[in-house]
Amino acid sequence: MSINISGYSAKNVTIGVLGSHSALEISYGARQEGLRNLVVSQKGREKTYATTYAARSVNGRDFGCVDEVLVLDTFKDILLPQIQQQMLDRHVIFVPHRSFEVYVCQDNYDVLFNQFPTPMFGNRAILAAEERNADRNQYFLLEKAGIPYPQQFTQADQIDRLVIVKVPESERKFERGFFFAHTPDDFRHKVEGMLDTGKLTEKELDEAVIEEFILGPTVNLNFFYSPLDKRLELLGTDTRRQTNLDGILRLPASQQMEIARNGMKPKFEEAGHIACTVLESMVEQIYELGERFVAAAAEEYAPGIIGPFALQCAIKSGPPKKELIVYDVSLRVPGSPGIKATPYSEYLWGEPVSIGRRIAMEVKEAMRRDQLGMVVT
Repeated sequence: MSINISGYSAKNVTIGVLGSHSALEISYGARQEGLRNLVVSQKGREKTYATTYAARSVNGRDFGCVDEVLVLDTFKDILLPQIQQQMLDRHVIFVPHRSFEVYVCQDNYDVLFNQFPTPMFGNRAILAAEERNADRNQYFLLEKAGIPYPQQFTQADQIDRLVIVKVPESERKFERGFFFAHTPDDFRHKVEGMLDTGKLTEKELDEAVIEEFILGPTVNLNFFYSPLDKRLELLGTDTRRQTNLDGILRLPASQQMEIARNGMKPKFEEAGHIACTVLESMVEQIYELGERFVAAAAEEYAPGIIGPFALQCAIKSGPPKKELIVYDVSLRVPGSPGIKATPYSEYLWGEPVSIGRRIAMEVKEAMRRDQLGMVVT
């Protein structure tokens, strides 16, 4: 499928995004740079974009950031030929995020190549690598890049330390379920209970990843790679808030033990993000990880990384020194709009720059140079 951008210009381009995850972030960033935006929403979920944050002028003051909303019966209807034609007529450049992958791709990334002719900011070919069951997945790229990640166990009998088991949830396919185990028997006992209650199927168990649990604080390294200038930028850092884990961690140890005895288990449902910073002595190590990943991605998924990606890390204590261990990779817009509250983009640009605005800046610069084909696929 060919992508046609011949009629796209700075005067008519529209930044498009699915109405979930980070749609407000993308819309506001586009508006900051003078580009129109379009949010594609699902019926019943459009109020945030069509009303609360709709762009409007009241008594001479501007409010909101969403220029236009296209409401569909389901998110997946964005693949319908008539909807794609509407976006092409609007000269949309579409920005993918995790909700787009979950609701539209639904583990079938082929739709991006045979049903989505709208130009997409970034490299659509690399999005599938985020899925752990893909052939050349994120672990493959981390290995190729020589980036440390948690030790993995192919068999439960190999477990000799605390591990975290990552498996798709039966009840909520869009969530990645997690549970802990510290011995082979502990693993089997928990799996049997989940199979009996229907929280896990044999197929999902076959797709599970068993990996060492790294004891240390977590930090998401949110990067932006500009193919125009061949420059890697650290735009910000954050960490996650998760239910019900955050609540459990706030309890005294005695209460944690009590609820564990009563059968309550920690969950890892996303609830938000918190901006955080890292030690300045780690910045060089951070950029080295990002540069290695960009190089590996360029070899395996030409043209490589375009725009935002994130390496989600745990900081492992020394000796000899603290080390960043990457336990997850995001190959699209990360989920935290608060990263501009950290100082790293300001160190580069002289002012805080969000992911949404940085995307719009890259699109504008590409059009100014007549190189839009370098940032869209």
